[in-house]
Amino acid sequence: MRIPESELIINSDGSAFHIHLRPEELADDVILVGDPGRVDMIAEFLTDIEYRHASREFVSVAGKYNGKRFTVLSHGIGTDNIDIVMTELDALANIDFETREVKEHHRSLNILRIGTSGAIQPDIPLGSYVFSEISLGCDGLLNWYGNRDAVALKDYEDELMRHMNWSKYLPVPYFVPAGKGMTEKFRGRAIFGITISASGFYGPQGRVIRIPLAMPDMVDGFESYSCKGRKITNFEMEGSALAGLAAHLGHNAATICCIIAQRHAGDSNTEYKGGIRELVEYCLNILTE
Repeated sequence: MRIPESELIINSDGSAFHIHLRPEELADDVILVGDPGRVDMIAEFLTDIEYRHASREFVSVAGKYNGKRFTVLSHGIGTDNIDIVMTELDALANIDFETREVKEHHRSLNILRIGTSGAIQPDIPLGSYVFSEISLGCDGLLNWYGNRDAVALKDYEDELMRHMNWSKYLPVPYFVPAGKGMTEKFRGRAIFGITISASGFYGPQGRVIRIPLAMPDMVDGFESYSCKGRKITNFEMEGSALAGLAAHLGHNAATICCIIAQRHAGDSNTEYKGGIRELVEYCLNILTE
């Protein structure tokens, strides 16, 4: 079936509409970051740089680390941007841009998002690396797609709604595991846990500035939640959409974050750029073993 031009927009140079990558520019291994400035920082680790594209918050480069080719792409803030990035990355891999038809042979990408996060559990210190073994979406994005229960962990969802007395005005939460390949690579090399993707930085993460919360005890509820021996470890804003869409589309994806805020202790570290650089190098070495 030919995909209409209105559904998959392709630029005149043959690149995907938002991220401005062409099919031949996409590596099998992709690193995603939120901040466009981090793309150039990661590029400092790479050799054989092929290109640098920039459009709005979407900046990309390709190069090699330890002989392996990577595409590095920034996505900005929020699961809405992940919807754009994941859809267009998959299109580059699995849609013929000439015929606009799905390719006969599926291409699976390895995608790691490297970001920053705030810890919820008191025993996770600033500077820790937390791998999202399971992502908890409080953003609602996956619910717009059909058959969401095929990739979601319904028992975790039901327990959260019961435990939190979930408000009927909030999106139905969803839980999705990270890709198995990524999980095995990072097992024993980071703190594993359940990571919340919130739809905002303030109220949706339990921060009160001038507007009260719909669930005033939300953070305490997240901290005390447990299902099958797993606890919620941290907050961020993109991982659930990445895990959910990657699972639907057949890609191996995960999120790992450096902890720059400790919500339980009320601490934060705004001088975290060095820690992110160390995390990037750490991840590149693991991905190229």
